Amino acid sequence: MNVIKYSCAIVLVLVVLYACKKDDDDGGVTAVPPRDRGEQQISDDAALQDYLKTHFYTLEDVFVNNDATPEYQIAKLDTIENGEQPILDSPLLKTKKITRNDVEYTLYILNLNQGEGPHQPTFADSTLVTYQGELMYKPKNSNKIFDSAVNPVWFDLVSVVEGFRESLVDFNGASSFVENSDGTVTYSGQGNLVVFMPSGLGYFNEARPSIPAYSPLIFNIQLYKVNQADHDRDGLPSYLEDIDGDRLVLDVNDDTDQDGTPDYVDNDDDRDGTLTKDEITINDSNNDGFITPDEITFYDDDGDGIKNHLDADDRDLKNE
Repeated sequence: MNVIKYSCAIVLVLVVLYACKKDDDDGGVTAVPPRDRGEQQISDDAALQDYLKTHFYTLEDVFVNNDATPEYQIAKLDTIENGEQPILDSPLLKTKKITRNDVEYTLYILNLNQGEGPHQPTFADSTLVTYQGELMYKPKNSNKIFDSAVNPVWFDLVSVVEGFRESLVDFNGASSFVENSDGTVTYSGQGNLVVFMPSGLGYFNEARPSIPAYSPLIFNIQLYKVNQADHDRDGLPSYLEDIDGDRLVLDVNDDTDQDGTPDYVDNDDDRDGTLTKDEITINDSNNDGFITPDEITFYDDDGDGIKNHLDADDRDLKNE
């Protein structure tokens, strides 16, 4: 399977395309009056279950490089007509519960391939993916498929819709890749999934030119690589700067010094004049580029139970 090679430097740019990005700057977003989220979730879940009962899937090869070798496979979704197995009855279909705004949402995730690589992304990491986004049913004046990337692109999972992010974090990247002489890369053992998500984990009441408001969404996703993100380069992986533990790093509860900049993009989290990276000690003992909590030394010099990098009273340099 050949896919176009992208430089690792792209991680610093973090390409985020229209279909998955939560906030667009192109003026194409139209918000309609919000409905009750709980009532909408009941309606969306009924619609998703009906779709899963009445549709089946077949795996379809995707060719990109005009040769005889498919780059990957996606699930082609069709209406049941001849007794095919409904997606809802597939042993590969799993559910995942997500609670937001006091509403419990259900994701339906078709696990086509778990992925054989060593790492799964966290909710704040960067991922190299191909994908196709589609609606359950074709709108009258638009296409059912609203966006896709047939060549891999880097997505910052902080910036994508929650259903996309929360489905992808349970999968692994590819087990191996080979760089080819023609500038392509051959991947093996990549993660492959289809997620069926309610509008509350998508765009909810925000309509796009190709996506009506309150639309449940379907994404075919292939996961090739995972890069642990440290957005502010302070030594702490961004997922560890989720102070309130809600798997979101953008909210006000993750801004320790309340300066309007969430900790994951703030290199001095407590605004004490000492950078966060100088108030902790990092030791990537296995040199894998993925920092785990046991590879971080935190300090609490005044013994008040607050770590130095989050405590304006403690500002001693630790890495001189």
